Amino acid sequence: MPEIELSAGTIDYVDTGGEGPVLVLVHGLGFDESVWTGVIRALRPDFRVVVPVLPLGSHRRPMRPDADLSAHGVARLLAEFMDRLDLREVTLVQNDAGTAQLLVGTRDERVARLVLTSCEALDNYPPGVQGRLLSTACKIPGGLFLLLQSFRFPFLARMPLALGGMAKLPLPKELIARWYKPLLTNAQIRRDFAKFLRSTRADCYLEAAGNLPSFTRPALVAWGAEDRMMPPATGRRLARLLPDSRYVEIPGARTLVQLDNPAALVDEIRRFVKDNPLP
Repeated sequence: MPEIELSAGTIDYVDTGGEGPVLVLVHGLGFDESVWTGVIRALRPDFRVVVPVLPLGSHRRPMRPDADLSAHGVARLLAEFMDRLDLREVTLVQNDAGTAQLLVGTRDERVARLVLTSCEALDNYPPGVQGRLLSTACKIPGGLFLLLQSFRFPFLARMPLALGGMAKLPLPKELIARWYKPLLTNAQIRRDFAKFLRSTRADCYLEAAGNLPSFTRPALVAWGAEDRMMPPATGRRLARLLPDSRYVEIPGARTLVQLDNPAALVDEIRRFVKDNPLP
């Protein structure tokens, strides 16, 4: 897997190459590029698919101790990544975390199209019971370390109050082990993860929503129809703020729409790009 050194540290990334339209897929908190594997496989014949492994807990390389790893800091890192690879006319696809929204109106000059799947938005932060548990745990000495120990056991990780609440289909135990190995084995990765949780303001996505009406390029809001952590009502509100947007619900899916129903999400992305050609 290629790597690139950025201001916060070195990150890994996937780049399928090719001459097709550029898609940048952005994962959420506690995930890595593998959460997009099915989508990458389906889209790579016709698109150049790029997936940075952002420092959100499942990254394998600790960031520099002084790195800004708040939601805004990670958004700036995403923008820096696209700059360094000179990615142009990007279709930016976000899931779970709200990183992409924080670029709107600030560092979105490389973004030609925006796709927001179930993600943190507006006043839904920290999202759901899972988000509130993480937020509380990181404020208690040793709390985050103890909470993370439950992810050593797949049956606990699959419970509704944990990862199980983010997906309708059972999550493969090998993926759970992959996602949480860095947090369970590396204190510096836990430091990075805790830094994101502690430094991201509760109102950051509500504040960012003020910039969404200025994004006049095409947008697709594709929400999990059965999402409990990121309710569809939030997705509909988000879509109304984007001037040139279309709202769809992905059937049979919760937050991790790309795992629950990758075929439907891929179809929507293909249709969206086709219906919105570049000028």
